[in-house]
Amino acid sequence: MAKKTVATLRTSSKRLTKAIKMVRSPKTGAYTFTESVMAPEFVDEFLKKK
Repeated sequence: MAKKTVATLRTSSKRLTKAIKMVRSPKTGAYTFTESVMAPEFVDEFLKKK
């Protein structure tokens, strides 16, 4: 399960996107959230990674 893009950030000339992914811990089974700020074209790639 993954959350889609939460915010679009603009800095001078670059456009950045913050993506949040929900990841299940293999040890405890609890869910944790992984956040990353990246260019919009890399969001799908980030969400597909396990």
